[in-house]
Amino acid sequence: MSSSTKSSKGEPKLPEEDVPDSAVRRRMLKSFGWFAVASVVPIGIYNWIKRSPKAMGTLKPLRDILNTNEAIARTYFSNTHLVRTYPVEEAAPKARTNGYDGLKSPVPEDWKLTIETPDKQPLQLTIDDIKALPKQEIVYEFKCIEGWSQIQHWGGVRLSDFMAHHKLGTHSGNAPNPEATHDLFKYIGLETPDKGYYVGIDMESALHPQTLLAYELNGQPITAPHGAPLRLIIPVKYGVKNLKRIGRLFFADERPRDFWAERGYDYYVGL
Repeated sequence: MSSSTKSSKGEPKLPEEDVPDSAVRRRMLKSFGWFAVASVVPIGIYNWIKRSPKAMGTLKPLRDILNTNEAIARTYFSNTHLVRTYPVEEAAPKARTNGYDGLKSPVPEDWKLTIETPDKQPLQLTIDDIKALPKQEIVYEFKCIEGWSQIQHWGGVRLSDFMAHHKLGTHSGNAPNPEATHDLFKYIGLETPDKGYYVGIDMESALHPQTLLAYELNGQPITAPHGAPLRLIIPVKYGVKNLKRIGRLFFADERPRDFWAERGYDYYVGL
C-alpha cells in the first residue's frame, strides 16, 4: 500500500502494511499452535496441557518444549556458520518495516547509547563515537517470524568489534574472547529509550561475526521507522530480536526480559 496511517502526536508515520495488529497476530499464531497440538496428541494429554500453570507467557509444557529446542539449537551454533550473503544489487530498494513497539515517541534529540556492566560506571556514547569504529556491511535475507523475508543491505559496526574496542561483555574487564566462555557474561539485554520494546540475546549470537550495531540502510542513515539512529542487526535470529532504536545495552548472567518471550514465544528464536 502506498498510503500512510495518521500517527498520533510524536509517533513515526509508518505505512499501513507495516503497522500490524499485534494482538490479532498473536491470537492467530496461538490458534494455529493449539490446533497443531490438538491434532497430534490424545485428548487427555491435550486437556492436561491446557490445565498446566503458565511459564513466561505460555503453558509450562509448551515452554519446556521451547527450552528443549533452544538447548538443541545451541549445540550446533558456531561462529563459523555464516548466514548466506548476496551482491548489493540484489538488496530491496525499499526495505520493509514491521512493528512499532518502542518507536511511538520521536527519536530523542540528545540520544546516546547507555551501556551498563555490573559493578562498573555506565558508559554513554554518541552515534559519532560508534561510527568512529571500522564500518562493516552485510546484504542478507532478513527473516520475519511471521513468514516473510527480504534481502536487505545494512551497514554499521560489528558488535564483537565494538565490545572488543570498549572491553565490554566480560567479568574481567578484558576484551571478549569467544573461547574464554568462563569470562563472558551469558547475555546481552537491549531496550528502546522509552522501554517499550526489549530483547535478550545469548552472548554467542551477539559475538557472531555478522551481528551489527547498524546505522545505515542501503547506504543511507537509518530512518525512524527502521530504528534510527542505531539498531541491532543479528542475521542468526528472526526479526523479533533485531531491536530498533537501541537506547540501553547491558550485560547479565541471568536472562534479561524479552518482549515476545513474555508473550509466550520462543526466547532463542535462532535460524
